[in-house]
Amino acid sequence: MELLTQFIDIVLHLDKHLAVMVQQYGLWIYGILFFIVFAETGFVVTPFLPGDSLLFVAGALAAIGEGGMDIATLIGVLSVAAVLGNTVNYQIGRFLGPKVFHWENSRFFNRDALVKTHAFYEKHGGKTLVISRFLPLFRTFAPFVAGIGSMSYARFTLFNLIGALGWVVSLCLAGYWLGNIPWVKANLSLIIVGIIVFSLVPVGIGYVKSKAA
Repeated sequence: MELLTQFIDIVLHLDKHLAVMVQQYGLWIYGILFFIVFAETGFVVTPFLPGDSLLFVAGALAAIGEGGMDIATLIGVLSVAAVLGNTVNYQIGRFLGPKVFHWENSRFFNRDALVKTHAFYEKHGGKTLVISRFLPLFRTFAPFVAGIGSMSYARFTLFNLIGALGWVVSLCLAGYWLGNIPWVKANLSLIIVGIIVFSLVPVGIGYVKSKAA
């Protein structure tokens, strides 16, 4: 319970925690951020890691030159992490195949999210890999489902690149451009909460519709 409370505190006050990490680790922060983005997109058991808010806050810190962070380097590093993460997830999906749909829910596996992502993938095809980049849970499961569905690697790679670049560039630049605005600086924690809530709205709507159906 204490670990969960600490994790929630880190996510909701990501600006403060990330700023401290930048000061402590300097340019090593690129490696830390790379690992977080890679893990959040690369493994179906880590959808709880921060994604959208992390990119926004990292961009905001780059805007004020925190720890010597550079926005171009940040975008490049995190784009590579996002592409590689999805690629690993896709390959895991191809290896495991459809049998994962028979797995039960657990602390480390959300079967319901997998089923919903599969239904979304069946309806929207390759576009799912782009759209899901901006949707928590779906972002983690979409490449996994693409691998299970045996989407060709060439087609997967195309949508993977488009989605990764669109996601990383848009959110990092949003943080970078807004990061120097006084009101944004003073209310960054509140903005993080807003980003999390806003990104969960489509998931919530889908859940309500599925229950109504």
